[in-house]
Amino acid sequence: MTERRAGQGGFTPDFFRFLRELAKNNHREWFNANKARYEASVRDPSFAFVRAVGPKLASVSRHLVADPRPVGGSVMRIYRDIRFSKDKSPYRTSVGIHFMHDGGTENDEHLPGFFLHLAPADSWVYAGVWQPEPPRLDKIRKAIVARATDWKKVRASIPPIEGESLKRPPPGYDATHPLIDDLKRKGFSAGLPVKDPEVSGPNFPDRFVVLCQKLDPLNRFLARAIDVAY
Repeated sequence: MTERRAGQGGFTPDFFRFLRELAKNNHREWFNANKARYEASVRDPSFAFVRAVGPKLASVSRHLVADPRPVGGSVMRIYRDIRFSKDKSPYRTSVGIHFMHDGGTENDEHLPGFFLHLAPADSWVYAGVWQPEPPRLDKIRKAIVARATDWKKVRASIPPIEGESLKRPPPGYDATHPLIDDLKRKGFSAGLPVKDPEVSGPNFPDRFVVLCQKLDPLNRFLARAIDVAY
């Protein structure tokens, strides 16, 4: 019996198999010898997934961008930037796919969106804003204080917020505020795990959108806080 081929937006089990083998053979000789397999099992299915998800994401927000271009699109390049890294491994052993807000630019990606991290036994769907610049971060903090009830409802509907936090309260905020732990955050993101069989299943684009919908209350609160359409 032959293994199922990737369909419209579908990954096969060889997607994760390739990434596991790449982690053990992270050098150019092995990658070049297996480049055709990478293109067939990893690269092309990733682009197909973006194309399949794009129209479906419109049910979440019409401001989300699904860009299947090979360069500069939603799929992160597999080649690592090793110029300033102690780890000189040339290739990523995971796949990152982002669906960003259409109000962002190449130098301004700190707007609400979704990110799909795919790695063997470690795949996640994330929503939120990762470490926004100070003016937007301050807007978010002010929104949490002004709309505390709404923020509590968001927190109750999504997984725990992730990311770094300040050791002390930010200037101008009371250390005894009941939401001080959130006010000390540098960024606001939350994620839901995805099992490998889900990713390689035939309905993963639909499953991905369902997970985005579950996380979307966070994006909607953040978008309103920083005054962007969503």
